[in-house]
Amino acid sequence: MNFFTITENQHYSCMGRNLSYIPPSIPSPIQTLDFSFNVLKLLQKTVFPVLSFLRVLDLSRCQIEHIENDTFYNVKNLTTLILTGNPITYFGPGCLNFLHNLQRLVLVDVGLSSLQLQMNNLPKLQELRVGTNNIQSMSLPPFMSTFKDFSLLDLHANNISIIKTDHTAVLREIGRNMTLILSLNPLLYIEQGAFKDIYLRELDIRSAFVSSAAQKAGLKSLYGLNVKRLMFGKYRCDYKIISSDAHYLDGLCFINVHEVYYYMKERHDVPVNIFRCMINATIVAVKGGIIREIANVPFHEIKELYLISSQLDTVPGKQLSHLHTLEKLVFTDNVATQIPDFIDMPKLQYVDLSSNQITSTSCCSFFSGTPELRYLNLSLNPQIGLCGFIGIGLDSLEILDFHHTRVVGMGYLSLFSNLKYLRYLDVSYSSITFVNIYCSYGLSNLKILKMAGNNFQGDVARYLFNNLTFLEHLDMSYCLVVELYPSSIKNLQRLRLLNLRGNNLMTIDFLALPILKQLTSLYVDKNSITSVPLYVLQNLPANLSEFDLSSNPIDCSCSQTDFISWIIQNQNILKQPDNIFCKTFSPSSDFRATDFDTDSCVHKKRLTIVLSVCFVTVVVLSSLLVYRFQFHLQYCCILLRGYRTPAQQECSYDAFVIFSSYDGVWVMNELMENLENGKSIASNIIDEGIMGSRKIIVVVSQHFIDSAWCRFEFELALSRFMMERSANIIIIILEDVEERKTKKVFGLHKHLKKNTYLKWSRDPLRKMRFWIRLRKAIIATNQ
Repeated sequence: MNFFTITENQHYSCMGRNLSYIPPSIPSPIQTLDFSFNVLKLLQKTVFPVLSFLRVLDLSRCQIEHIENDTFYNVKNLTTLILTGNPITYFGPGCLNFLHNLQRLVLVDVGLSSLQLQMNNLPKLQELRVGTNNIQSMSLPPFMSTFKDFSLLDLHANNISIIKTDHTAVLREIGRNMTLILSLNPLLYIEQGAFKDIYLRELDIRSAFVSSAAQKAGLKSLYGLNVKRLMFGKYRCDYKIISSDAHYLDGLCFINVHEVYYYMKERHDVPVNIFRCMINATIVAVKGGIIREIANVPFHEIKELYLISSQLDTVPGKQLSHLHTLEKLVFTDNVATQIPDFIDMPKLQYVDLSSNQITSTSCCSFFSGTPELRYLNLSLNPQIGLCGFIGIGLDSLEILDFHHTRVVGMGYLSLFSNLKYLRYLDVSYSSITFVNIYCSYGLSNLKILKMAGNNFQGDVARYLFNNLTFLEHLDMSYCLVVELYPSSIKNLQRLRLLNLRGNNLMTIDFLALPILKQLTSLYVDKNSITSVPLYVLQNLPANLSEFDLSSNPIDCSCSQTDFISWIIQNQNILKQPDNIFCKTFSPSSDFRATDFDTDSCVHKKRLTIVLSVCFVTVVVLSSLLVYRFQFHLQYCCILLRGYRTPAQQECSYDAFVIFSSYDGVWVMNELMENLENGKSIASNIIDEGIMGSRKIIVVVSQHFIDSAWCRFEFELALSRFMMERSANIIIIILEDVEERKTKKVFGLHKHLKKNTYLKWSRDPLRKMRFWIRLRKAIIATNQ
């Protein structure tokens, strides 16, 4: 039985197998073992096989209740041990013995009530995650002060309500590279000076206070703290909380903090200067809440400012002007309707004003005071108007984003002649109709152009990209493109990604052009492509590694076996090959092209060829036979066309003689002389033939047997005999013929057995009797 799943990098998983033991068959070289969601109620030394190379062990939610001493002896080289979600009631004093290399210990939701664990033999420990327990004190064991690499203590969602100075004594000694997470604790009181002179890399106290008053007091109690990143506020929005205290953040004034992340989830009924105690921070982020107005803030060293989802109706351009140190401004998900003037902001490089309610007739006259602006995002706004040349204050712009914002004026004018450094332009779904082939003039260094969801008038698309010689990424999806002409891409020799998704393309013959030799990704899904010619498939760009043909009405017929075979054989480069469906049978068909049986087409082709050859052979043979037996066929036609019953038929002659030409002397000198008294009737017999004669005389000799013509005429006579059922055939045996030879003539041997015949003799008496009987046979029937 296979208990585990092998993945790359020696990662083995036995997760969720309901196992009560660790299989000894696990190979010893493994480095990661996921044994979570099984049943191991007791951990002891014998539980683990010797796994000397094991580094990561996950025993989450294995119902572990008891861990004995020296349990991990056979996995002593662990660097990560995860015991999350186990109802552990007993930790043996030496349960963590031998884990001298352990760096990460996760004891989340295991029922811990204290941090006083026997971890003194874990000198390399870096992270201790003990969130979601019942720990009431953040006091660390004294021996942890020697853990010089210890950098993260996660105490989120515990029951810590009081923090005293002695609780942070060990924390104070550990060092400057420490992250402390106290979020979701019911903090009620922090002793003054408990964090004085402590240096932390990050402190997370989001939703860590029982009330706003406790938070205000708690922030003041953090005086003397040195922290690089402070995260506070609330996880959940509660706009019912109305703060009327304008000084509830004053405690921040006594904390030395570089980055402040305030998750503001309440609204204020009085003006609040939330930045007053953040003036020394280099990064300030405020997310959420309801802020109606921002006062002027004299930030000293501010570099990045984030104002996200705060219901602000005005971009604070005026309040932020003259901030010579500001490099990045993110003002998103607010309700601002206008763009202010950005004045005297020499270092501002990044401005994100997306997801607002901005409606402007001219966007680019507001940035005259931002000479170093590199990034400008105005996406997800109602409308931006472009008029005149874009370039005042935007000469250094490298990234410009208008996606899902209606852009007015762009399709008609050449506006980008001054943006010589622009390398990224996104005007996707911006309601633009490109009517001017010079719209992209000046974007000579552009590398990425996204213009999905727009339109092209006439043949503008043929010439619009002629000057974009450095373009590497072109997105023309959902632009109603019917055909991509070679002239459209003739100068795009550096193109690596081409997105033509959701258009009306029926062919992609442009792929065979040598211009696209650098192309690595092509998306032509959701078009009207039924097939791709073999010459295009044979000339695809050599570097093409991602090709999306899905959701096209692929023609899965035997006329497209080359294309279908290519799909089956190249699934490694095809994106979503399982979504390439055959629409030959029905538009709603879910039959995959990869399931099409191309071998059946080969068999059909072979069968068609064989049948064609057989047909031609039959026609040729038939022609040869017709030519060879044309006289036989003529007689058959006469027989079938001219036959009438004896009652209807009026015969012209008494007899038709069938004989071999070698017996012609006897027929002419003997037979004709005696039957017609010397008058020759050979011509008459030949002219009218069998069907015009009352009697058929067959002269049988060795020559008759050997003659194919005689045999044929006899068969015709025999056919008449069979149809009329009358004895009109008179057989004359001219000379003795072996019985076996008579069988060579169809029906002759059988006829001789059942009917009388005349035998020629040279004896005078017998010869006289022969003529009497012959005349009598002819006259009797005729009468």
